[in-house]
Amino acid sequence: MLSYILRKLGVIIPTFFGVTLVAFVFIRLLPGDPVLLMAGERGMSDERHAAMMAEFGYDKPILVQYGIYLKDLFSGDFGTSIITKQPVLKEFFTLFPATMELSVVAIFIAVAVGLPAGMIAATKRRSFFDHAVMTGALTGYSMPIFWWGLLLIIFFSGILGWTPVSGRISLLYYFEPVTGFMLIDSLLSGQAGVLN
Repeated sequence: MLSYILRKLGVIIPTFFGVTLVAFVFIRLLPGDPVLLMAGERGMSDERHAAMMAEFGYDKPILVQYGIYLKDLFSGDFGTSIITKQPVLKEFFTLFPATMELSVVAIFIAVAVGLPAGMIAATKRRSFFDHAVMTGALTGYSMPIFWWGLLLIIFFSGILGWTPVSGRISLLYYFEPVTGFMLIDSLLSGQAGVLN
C-alpha cells in the first residue's frame, strides 16, 4: 500500500512540472507585448517600456523567466492582476465563495433531478420517458455552456424575474459580508425578501 501511494505521489511531481511548463510556454507564445497591453491605448516611451520589461523580468532569458515563475509559484506568489493591480491570490479568495456556492447548487440540482431521472429512465428502457431524458441530456451536453448561461439568464431573470440580470444579488439589498458566501450572509442579514 505504501509503495502504491509513493508511486502515485511520484507521478505528481513530473505532472506538476509538465503542466507549469505547458502553461508557461503557451502564455509566452501568445502574440503581443504584455507591457504594452498594460499601457493600453495611451502607449509609453521606449525608456518606460524598457524599465517595465526589467521590472517584470521579461528582459531575462526564457529559462530564467521559467525559474522565477516556479519560484514564485512555490512561494505562493501568483503575481498581480494586470486589470485590477491586486494580488491574484487575494482576488481568488475573494471570488472563491461564489464558485463554491455555484458548485454546491449545481451538485444539488444534479443529484435531486438528474439521478432520479436517470434511474427511472434506466428502469423504463425505450419508453417515452427514457427518450425524453436522453434527448434532454444530449441537448444539455451538446450546447456550449455560455449559450446555456444566456438562455437561463433570459428565462430566470427576464421572463420569470426570479434572479438579478447581473451580479449575485439584487441592488435593492445590501448587507455586510460575514462569511463571504452570499447565500449564508443573506440568511444572516435577516432582511425579508433577500433570497426571493
